[in-house]
Amino acid sequence: MTPTSTLPAPARGPADHDVRDQIVAAATEHFSRYGYGKTTVSDLAKAIGFSKAYIYKFFESKQAIGEMICANCLRQIEAEVSASVAEASLPPDKLRRIFKASTEATLRLLFQDRKLFEIAASAATERWQAVVDYEERTRQLLRDVLQEGRQSGDFERKTPLDETVLAIHLVMRPYLNPLLLQHSMDSTDQAPALLASLVLRSLSP
Repeated sequence: MTPTSTLPAPARGPADHDVRDQIVAAATEHFSRYGYGKTTVSDLAKAIGFSKAYIYKFFESKQAIGEMICANCLRQIEAEVSASVAEASLPPDKLRRIFKASTEATLRLLFQDRKLFEIAASAATERWQAVVDYEERTRQLLRDVLQEGRQSGDFERKTPLDETVLAIHLVMRPYLNPLLLQHSMDSTDQAPALLASLVLRSLSP
């Protein structure tokens, strides 16, 4: 099920980031305790101590709150992956680190709390903009590493770059998408390294 994605709902009312962050923090805790699917905006309002109308000044729906929580989580994953890649100097090592760090960070952040997994599942199923943007940034990171590898002579140059990026992203997808990752839990120890090695062999000049 992949309905057309839409842009994240803009925050309404005054641009008071402190209040918005307070709502998101409280919602994260509430979703973690009771689950995303079973929680309504009215439930959040009671838990936070705000009126429902006041919350709607900042977020137009429960999904808008969920999107921000999801975006925050994905940014953490990206930060961990970027830090790991920055520690490597050679393009092949950078590619290996993308596979390994992406899987490990996704496992830790999305599966340490099964209630919050509901948000990730909804985001992946409904193609929330936060997920679309995350996937595009992941492809851009792959593109940068591939370009560097082509310039250094580590990777072949005949295959169109965009085609290569898409193919590698598809290989990684079962370990990036939380809905798919939950069915691959028994292979997460070895799969990233094995898949990275397979991809690197295909990239040999």
